Amino acid sequence: VFQDRDLCVILVPHHVPEFPLIRSFVRAVPSCPSRLGQELYVFHRAGLLTSFNVRKAATSDLQGVQMLIETLSLNENMWNDSKMFTETRKDPDGMPLQAFVAEVLDQVVGVAVTRDEMDTEYIRSHYNIEDFIHFNHHQQEEHGHLCHFVLNPVFHHYAKYFLKEILRLGHKSSLYYPIYPEYVEGKFQHPCAHSLTSALHYMTPVRPRRQIVYPLQELGVSAPSEQVSKDQLKYSLNLINRKLVLESKVCINSRIVVVGASDVGISFLETLIFWPRLKFNNLTLISIHGLPGKDPQSSKYRRFLINSHCFDDEDYAQMSLCSWVNVVVGKMTSINRSAKYVVVSEEKVPYDYLVLCTGQSYQALAPMGEYISEVTSQWPQRYTEKVPSNLFTLNDAQDCLKAALWLEEHHLIRSTGNIIVYGNTIDTYTTIEALLSLGIDGSRIPLVRAPPGSASPCLPEAAVEGAVGEALAGAGVAVHPDGVLAQWGHGDNGLITWAAFTTASSLLHLQCSAFFSFAYRTLDYDIFKAVIDACLVFDGRLVIDTEFHTNDASIRAAGPLTKFSRRYYRDELTHSNFNSKEIGFELATSMLSLFDSTPQPSSEPPAGSDRLIPVYSRCKVQGGVLPGGYNYLHISKPGILVPLDVELDPCDRGTEIVTGEASHGNYFRIHFSRYNMVDSITCFSKEPFPVSNYICLYGQHERLLNDLYYRWRAGQLTDLYSYFREPWSLAIYHDRFIDLQKELHQILMSEEVRKM
Repeated sequence: VFQDRDLCVILVPHHVPEFPLIRSFVRAVPSCPSRLGQELYVFHRAGLLTSFNVRKAATSDLQGVQMLIETLSLNENMWNDSKMFTETRKDPDGMPLQAFVAEVLDQVVGVAVTRDEMDTEYIRSHYNIEDFIHFNHHQQEEHGHLCHFVLNPVFHHYAKYFLKEILRLGHKSSLYYPIYPEYVEGKFQHPCAHSLTSALHYMTPVRPRRQIVYPLQELGVSAPSEQVSKDQLKYSLNLINRKLVLESKVCINSRIVVVGASDVGISFLETLIFWPRLKFNNLTLISIHGLPGKDPQSSKYRRFLINSHCFDDEDYAQMSLCSWVNVVVGKMTSINRSAKYVVVSEEKVPYDYLVLCTGQSYQALAPMGEYISEVTSQWPQRYTEKVPSNLFTLNDAQDCLKAALWLEEHHLIRSTGNIIVYGNTIDTYTTIEALLSLGIDGSRIPLVRAPPGSASPCLPEAAVEGAVGEALAGAGVAVHPDGVLAQWGHGDNGLITWAAFTTASSLLHLQCSAFFSFAYRTLDYDIFKAVIDACLVFDGRLVIDTEFHTNDASIRAAGPLTKFSRRYYRDELTHSNFNSKEIGFELATSMLSLFDSTPQPSSEPPAGSDRLIPVYSRCKVQGGVLPGGYNYLHISKPGILVPLDVELDPCDRGTEIVTGEASHGNYFRIHFSRYNMVDSITCFSKEPFPVSNYICLYGQHERLLNDLYYRWRAGQLTDLYSYFREPWSLAIYHDRFIDLQKELHQILMSEEVRKM
């Protein structure tokens, strides 16, 4: 009908699922941010040609391959690998190579290069690959490594067929494609350099496995093989195999916009990315500093702040969020609910579903004046003027990097000016230790504690607090209790040159070259104003129900930004009291029901459960390096923070086991509930320890810990650090141990066993 037309274009609303016809079209990836209200699909006339043939590459194909890839990045690597296959069939390391071309009407329209995958044991131990294949059913040579895959977009709908033919002709059952972090991708040379693959759309990301930190010296010959325990650069793994090539994921084009790269927001995105049956094409993250973990230089300064141990740089590398998530760098300043867009740096970002996960952050604090009567009634207040460049409020790794570089650029590492640390949270301690580690003398770091009611206590245990106090005194750090910021003075360059604090007895006056403030943590003002102007219900925090809904059906929220509605009668309980990674997972699960039509086993919820706050079970974790070089870890049960003297109430019938002393740097405390389950762990040591291992101990029964009570009462237990390095404990640290527990529980509860 349209003989003079080459392209067929279809515009599809975002909420419409992909139908069979549209799968033959190529989805045009929109720019970010895009205000186009529909998805654009394109089909070229040449795509109707059916003479799409895949075969092994030959020397005569090199010219066609060169023409195909000449405008692509890393084209030199692709050309060299293709040429190497035709000449030697091996790479410089002697690894067998295979190259395949796709041709239509004798013209090369696609090229792929694979090699044998030699790291199968590493992949099996570090990724949940057995969710997709049974390793025992495959030979070593059946695992392939996809180095390059290029296909003319006109024939993109043949990509799955191309992959299927590569598997058949190459005698492979699976192909793996790694994605290395952005900051190292350019450093790789052949054979580690990989070109971007247009087949990534059809591949499945594989979730990484949590690793045991092995005590290799204690294990000796029983230690795992070097292939499993070797330390190498982490990467995100993607997979295609014979089974997956015949399956189709449900593509979701709904625009899901996440505001805030907090632990909750990252956990939410991680859950969506690795969901096996769905592929989300329009995930967008709005963040002031973009994706976390992209800059290793900033990560080493992360020690300025306490660590929640939800994610680290290795986790970010193994997720490769940049492959699946659009990123808008900036701060959200407005929400238009009727038109469904948010404003970021005066630019509109449209959404179908908006997820607010900004959390709370340290804010610049306004001086309140000299008179303590005025201070107690009005303190704290946000500083509304231009923030001086030597006033630092640290909230993420980028803020820490910026502060450290500023100190170096202004020669404050070796000078004589004071660097004031102000606040009453544990971040004051980690920041002081970070400053000391930079070479700053402790006598130049006065610590002014904010009034106790302004924040939660720094450390929950007196022994640890005392050891940190001794370390501060030994380093020459002066500690001034209960000071309220009264005034500060500016120099000619606008920097703070002195600061005064009101105390119960006098006015404390300090010279100032830099000021670190941890006294005021609340919702960012721009986020607060956007929420209020959008008429979202706000009651000190953004109000949500148990399913994360706000009063707008298209807007959900989670994390410390939120509070539960008053109808639940639990105003004191918020998401701040729970594990952020678990909150993000539950938030994603609640939204997946909107998109995943797969029937799920349903059970009728108990009557009245909609009026109850959900039960979250994962522990809360805090860790960091405190003054004196002490490595600190505190694992606690979710819920409202209970003071230690209440936790040790004899009426609770719990049990506490302590080895070592805080002052000696070998303190280990473990507390059991009345049901003999681990509900609290505190480690305070001069030596580093395996945090991920100790987190696995939470919630376990003491009998499972090699009969811990008996050994303690018998006097056999003198050092919990060495006790939990013994070989018996490694089973508990295994990432699939919890699956074993669930399976055994199901067996015990089965009818057959109960009848015995």
